Amino acid sequence: MTAAVLLPALFAAAHGAAHGDAGTACACPTPGTVLADRDDATVVRHGGTVAKAHAPGTDPAALSLRLATAARLPGTLLAPLRPAPVDLHGRLVTFWPHGSPVDPDVPQAAPWEAAAALLARLHTAPAPAGLPPMRGPAKAARAIRRLREAGPHPAAEPVLRAWTALPAWARDEAPMPPGGTLCHGDLHLGQLVRRPAGTGPWLLIDVDDLGVGDPVWDLARPAAWYACGLLPPEEWSRFLTAYRQAGGPAVPPAGDPWPVLDVPARALTVQTAARAIAKSVAAGRSLDEVERAVVDACVRMVIIPPGLARGSTA
Repeated sequence: MTAAVLLPALFAAAHGAAHGDAGTACACPTPGTVLADRDDATVVRHGGTVAKAHAPGTDPAALSLRLATAARLPGTLLAPLRPAPVDLHGRLVTFWPHGSPVDPDVPQAAPWEAAAALLARLHTAPAPAGLPPMRGPAKAARAIRRLREAGPHPAAEPVLRAWTALPAWARDEAPMPPGGTLCHGDLHLGQLVRRPAGTGPWLLIDVDDLGVGDPVWDLARPAAWYACGLLPPEEWSRFLTAYRQAGGPAVPPAGDPWPVLDVPARALTVQTAARAIAKSVAAGRSLDEVERAVVDACVRMVIIPPGLARGSTA
């Protein structure tokens, strides 16, 4: 579906959710604001309401269960405005209250402690029956497929070699180690908002990847950023310490966390590098400084093989 069809319909749906009637006049900026427009999601805001069109092919039953989970954990996850998605031109759409996101221009104010505490709270909440598996390895494998389909690139070889060095379960080629923990599935600072906007507590958003599995995958992205030199040691320490103090089960309560973090952090590094290269090829541009740092980390990963991390034997 083209943006020319989806966006007007999505704005109208957001207007209706915000005001109760799509035909009601309002003083809100018209039609609203596009917050994201990607292949896997289109998100718009009208007034205090956010409408999200989920990826084509999204399972309605799984999405409804994820919405119900968010509604049951209002102090951890942002609760949806409606209990079930609606169909809009063949796309499932959900509605949410607007919250204030993390300000990327003030990195020193990043709420690492809040993110860690929310994650620990999520990981210790009961997982509802029937919730799908967390998709960490599957998402990494999808990024590798995109890289291979993108065409030749000089940085692709070390990324693919780092990928093949991972154990089979981290490449989505064998069952993951068993785990029944409730996981977010796509943790980064863009997944936090303050609600009420600007003044309320931080909450986790985006239930698309909410599932059950090994909670260490939710720590893998900040761990990968730290290992790549993109997250300062002080900020990583703040995050890890807060997670442990909140009783998070993904890592031991003390001591070296890397025996369990190593393989997932490597997988997230490869995933990030693969996506970066695919995007740069599609846009006909060179890798930027951050993207080169992630690729360089893949080069080092080939030189330094995985340690004796949990499940590291393929």
